[in-house]
Amino acid sequence: MRLFNTMMGIACALGLGALAATALAADPVKVGSVLSLTGGASSLGDPELKTLEMMVEQTNKAGGLLGRPVALVHYDDGSEPGKANVLVKRLIEDDKVDMLIGGTTTGASMAMYPLIERAQIPFISLAGALVIVEPVKHWMFKAAHHDRMVGQRVMLDMKAKGYKTIAMLSDTSGFGQSARKEMQNVAQKVGITIAVDETFNPKDTDVTAQLAKIKNTPNVQALFVVTFGQGAVVVTKNVAQLGIDLPHYQTSGVATREYIRLSGPAAEGVRLPAPVLMVAAELPDSDPQKQLSIDYVEEYEARYKTDVSSFGAYARDAWFIWTNAVKQAKSFDKVKIREFIENTAGLPGTSGIINMTPQDHLGLDVSGLKIVTIKNGNFVIAN
Repeated sequence: MRLFNTMMGIACALGLGALAATALAADPVKVGSVLSLTGGASSLGDPELKTLEMMVEQTNKAGGLLGRPVALVHYDDGSEPGKANVLVKRLIEDDKVDMLIGGTTTGASMAMYPLIERAQIPFISLAGALVIVEPVKHWMFKAAHHDRMVGQRVMLDMKAKGYKTIAMLSDTSGFGQSARKEMQNVAQKVGITIAVDETFNPKDTDVTAQLAKIKNTPNVQALFVVTFGQGAVVVTKNVAQLGIDLPHYQTSGVATREYIRLSGPAAEGVRLPAPVLMVAAELPDSDPQKQLSIDYVEEYEARYKTDVSSFGAYARDAWFIWTNAVKQAKSFDKVKIREFIENTAGLPGTSGIINMTPQDHLGLDVSGLKIVTIKNGNFVIAN
């Protein structure tokens, strides 16, 4: 009889466990994402997707969120902002997602937002422009430093180096247009003159005409290139082809080893602001960003057998901003989660210590960016 009761108890426990597992699997929390997996911004979108997939797996292995598994539903906008609006509509109306992370680009993020606001779903963008969070948009947040901060970091480094007259070459993407305006304002404030201000289409495969003008302008002391992805590679190679011997700055939009690999020797000596992720091993052990950054790098590179990038790290930080809010809210209620995201405080991430407020939907400051340079094919903290 005792054996019978024991067997019945085990059977009941297994049955209940199976029922719970079935219920859990049938009721996932859905995270939607529109990313640039092909096209000019694919070098940004690819590590973002890889990271989100890794985060989903880690979260589910740890028991999910509030006892529910998490599912990722994602689409590729082909680096075309116009497609993002259609895709986010599908995520909202057909897939019925609970949370949104990404666009990859500023253009995609801004194209999606009107539908997101109407649906009242929290959204963390992975793109770079200030316009994403200024003015503050009720349902939209971001995980990457914005272009004004990038400009401040670069211009202050230029000023410290004694450069007073520079040339700027910007692309015409949403990020490029926003960043160009911010760089112009920051340059004026710190007393740097932009003697040449050229633009190019991010799909251009040659920008030697613009660079030739810069090369032939007297008294230019440094070059600042405002772009990301494939555009940065094209410019970097063209700079080398023309033999332009100027200090060469890029934005945090090239903080990826893919940029170094594709640019080859032409990338040597390029300076840029980057999250500490890219140089985490050089941080003191007491830095709260060091170990979490190293852990992310090791997990990502072991899983995908490829180099980590700051863009994947933005997705990592966005994931933890969301999951932290869910745990604090103890709910998947979208209104509550939005409020807890907005009040994220003291959360260490790969891009800095995140402190959001109703007036600041980024929560980072310039201290999260380090000036790095490319030396022997690697990022190192610059002198």
